[in-house]
Amino acid sequence: MSVWLPGAPCTPRSCVEPTAPTAAALLAVLRLAAVGLLLLAGIALLPLGRRIPAGPVRRWCRWIVRAAGVRVSIAGAAAPTGGLLLVANHISWLDVPLLAAVRPARTLAKSEIRRWPVAGALAARGGVLFIDRDRLRALPGTVAAVAGVLRAGAAVAVFPEGSTWCGRAQGHFRRAVFQAALDAGAAVQPVRIRYRHGNGHPATAPAFVGDDTLLASLWRVACARGVIAEVEVCAPIPPGRHPDRRALAHAAEPAVDAGHGAGHPR
Repeated sequence: MSVWLPGAPCTPRSCVEPTAPTAAALLAVLRLAAVGLLLLAGIALLPLGRRIPAGPVRRWCRWIVRAAGVRVSIAGAAAPTGGLLLVANHISWLDVPLLAAVRPARTLAKSEIRRWPVAGALAARGGVLFIDRDRLRALPGTVAAVAGVLRAGAAVAVFPEGSTWCGRAQGHFRRAVFQAALDAGAAVQPVRIRYRHGNGHPATAPAFVGDDTLLASLWRVACARGVIAEVEVCAPIPPGRHPDRRALAHAAEPAVDAGHGAGHPR
């Protein structure tokens, strides 16, 4: 089995709270229309590439999440300049714009995302690094590609758990991608993502898990009410602090996990 294959036990039926799509249908349609317009605007501006300042890109990413009906709260350390490996726990497709709202980055994503409507085209044209998780032999090439981007002074956003989780539990960081940071001499910045209701309880509507489809997840998020995305940006781990990828992964994971092991509620 490839180290890139998903391993989370979470499924929409067992982990995701129900929403009320009938009562929220009109609002959900308006939210999805707003998300679609923002994505199309992003596609139209892609030819400008790096000429677009980081500030507007971060705001655009926040707008996407907010347009879906999810409030955004980002706190913690500032992301440094230069090559940077952003590592985070993985719950939802919303995690990608949330990380880019911290610092615009090229995302490491599964190759299946290429087939997503609209978002797949945006990802491909936006410089996403795709990986084939079924081919273990492709792993060294993927690590080398990430290291090359880091050496060039750019940021790469990755989700080392290898799978999405529901938010009440999470997996362990897999070590392979941390080798890219070691090879490039780049810093690693852990980022913790949580989805909450206003009362502080975990919100599972954003979870994109198991056999969930993108359209079903989009609709569920758009129908949900009172969801807050909390992004905690932890202090970066400087290059040279840890001797190997195992030690580096073990240093980054506790910051994201906040003391809870895999399979334990947050």
